[in-house]
Amino acid sequence: MKELERDLGLPSVLAISIGAMIGSGIFILPALALEIAGPMVILAYALAGLLVVPAALSKSEMATAMPEAGGTYIYIERGMGPLLGTIAGVGTWFSLSFKGALALVGGVPYLLLLFDLPLKPVALGLAAVLILINVVGAKQTGRLQVAIVVVMLAALGWFAAGSAPGVQSANYANFFGAGVGGLLAATGLVFVSYAGVTKVASVAEEVEDPGRNIPIGILGSLAFTTVLYVGIVAVLVGVTTPGSVAGSLTPVAVAAEATLGQAGVVAVILAAILALISTANAGILSSSRYPFAMSRDKLAPPSLSTVSDRFGTPVTSITLTGAVLLVLIAFVPILDIAKLASAFQILVFGLINLAVVAFREGSAEYEPEFTSPLYPWMQVFGAVTGALLLTQMGTVALVGAAVITVGSVGWYLFYVRPRVSREGAATDAVRRRVGRDVLAETETGIEDPSREVLVALTKNLDEGRERSLVAIAADLVRPDDGRVVVVRFEEVPDQAPLTDDVTVQSSDDISFETRMEGLSAELGVDVEADEIVSHDTKHAVVNFAENRGVDTVVAEHEPLRLRSRLFGDPIDWVVRHAPCDVLLVDNLGYDAPERIALSGDGGPYLPLAVNVTEALAAANGSGVSLWYPADRKDSHQYERTIEDYQSELSQMLSAPVRTESIRADGGRPSAPDLVVRRGTDERLRNALLDERPVIPTPGCTTITVYPRRSGRPRFARRLLERLTF
Repeated sequence: MKELERDLGLPSVLAISIGAMIGSGIFILPALALEIAGPMVILAYALAGLLVVPAALSKSEMATAMPEAGGTYIYIERGMGPLLGTIAGVGTWFSLSFKGALALVGGVPYLLLLFDLPLKPVALGLAAVLILINVVGAKQTGRLQVAIVVVMLAALGWFAAGSAPGVQSANYANFFGAGVGGLLAATGLVFVSYAGVTKVASVAEEVEDPGRNIPIGILGSLAFTTVLYVGIVAVLVGVTTPGSVAGSLTPVAVAAEATLGQAGVVAVILAAILALISTANAGILSSSRYPFAMSRDKLAPPSLSTVSDRFGTPVTSITLTGAVLLVLIAFVPILDIAKLASAFQILVFGLINLAVVAFREGSAEYEPEFTSPLYPWMQVFGAVTGALLLTQMGTVALVGAAVITVGSVGWYLFYVRPRVSREGAATDAVRRRVGRDVLAETETGIEDPSREVLVALTKNLDEGRERSLVAIAADLVRPDDGRVVVVRFEEVPDQAPLTDDVTVQSSDDISFETRMEGLSAELGVDVEADEIVSHDTKHAVVNFAENRGVDTVVAEHEPLRLRSRLFGDPIDWVVRHAPCDVLLVDNLGYDAPERIALSGDGGPYLPLAVNVTEALAAANGSGVSLWYPADRKDSHQYERTIEDYQSELSQMLSAPVRTESIRADGGRPSAPDLVVRRGTDERLRNALLDERPVIPTPGCTTITVYPRRSGRPRFARRLLERLTF
């Protein structure tokens, strides 16, 4: 694949960044912001510049680690994954195109002060020229940008220096009149004035010595532009009558006429036209690199990453971006779209800050030449303040940003997902953190075994199956010299009174208690037998467990038919209401198992399931097999994380451990004697969707574990497991 030529030096980098910022931010937006905040608009520009600093630092860091075309898209895609990368790439591409179109249309009113020309045809003509310049090459683009910025800054400098003596302190009266709400609203509006600071990163692949020039270019241009904005807006407010500039299409020209006369107006017009052209030029240059970079990563059609043999530029990507720009100028209300672009830019800056955290905390290779200071507080500050500003953008802007987001998600689902299997550093960082938390819970559970287990006999069982349940319970309590309580629950009709007659022990009851005494001696644990008669077995089981304070209930549970799975049987109700852990046994016999399989669904194993496996394996000298699905298409990061998790888990267990992949079609490398797996009490979803860990029919006893409510993973943890595993 052809590479882009590195021919943008530090002057070009500074020029691209400054030129991208000094446009609508100073020549159009002050008039709109004055209507919101009054003289406090000066503070709004300073605050907006401050709030951009975290994103500027984050982008500088990531750009030196990954100096590739695509900038924002590259960093968010690598850090947060292809889904958020697609949203960032598509959204930023559109927002930069919107801002470029706004710059061209916003610059024409200044031109109309000198010439009587139609607005849209002139804007379309300027756009066409800039598109051709970008097709010719980045070097020409950078040189043009330097020339434009030098002339523009000279004109603005003359305006500021020449107008400063005319500043009237009375124009700053009632400076804080708009309050905090007005300040934040104005800050949100002018925030987009600084969006250009990050455009350098989108052409990072074409920058000479990126480790040095990118941080200097981004941070230097931001500092310079913030001071320039605050100074010019302060002069603009100070030399004009309060209210005379608010809402004007040419606010800087109005101020120049009041202090410098017609010559000042001409200079401002020249600066405004050059500034807005440079904004559009930088917008085409940087936004066209987003589809280019996305195409190289298979998030967009391959034709968009083709580099021209003649010009050395991504002509198809530039042409597509130019076509969007022309359509926006011709048909779309640009000011409304600019507000949408501003809202999305704030959102993307928030993601940029989070992406740095993802890279630093994840396991991906990440070696930036420049590192952001005050990590991670700087990034947290940027993300939180960005969210605050979003609330000030208004309903229309937020809805529009949501539409762009939904469209990007749709593109990801239908085009990207079938072609891309990689994931972001954040996913792996969160997955490893979830794994560490689960391992900590598992270790705590292993050190705190069950002390008293209730074996609830709710059905008539033969002696072999009865013994299996008691043997399982005995193995659970043996490490702590605990007790097994075996209770036969008998249910009588509601119309039958619970008199002394129904509670008299039968010969069968006496035989049952005798068998339990024999099992106590055989298994080497204290076994207590009892019988309970009630009108409602499920309530009786739960009440007994609660009053006795048992740690675990063990009961037999046969596979259920659809009707039973929908409406349940007594033991299903017990699972949902028991004050303790519940183990349901699909009982095919239990007698000193040689190998116990711990079944998982690809994520962390449930701590209770691990603890049960450990106790049973330790009691019988069994080996343990860690089962995991083999029919998944997983990233290398996922595989490494799972291997590390399984390795740490194996070190916790006293039994010899091996890992085995299983297939949904029933294939597996070995046949265990016992399977332990996670259970779910979502009865309706189980019935209709059969949402269980994917394991083949084991052909042996299976224990499904249900932790007590206090031990169940919270919704947020389960959601993270679903998303990351």
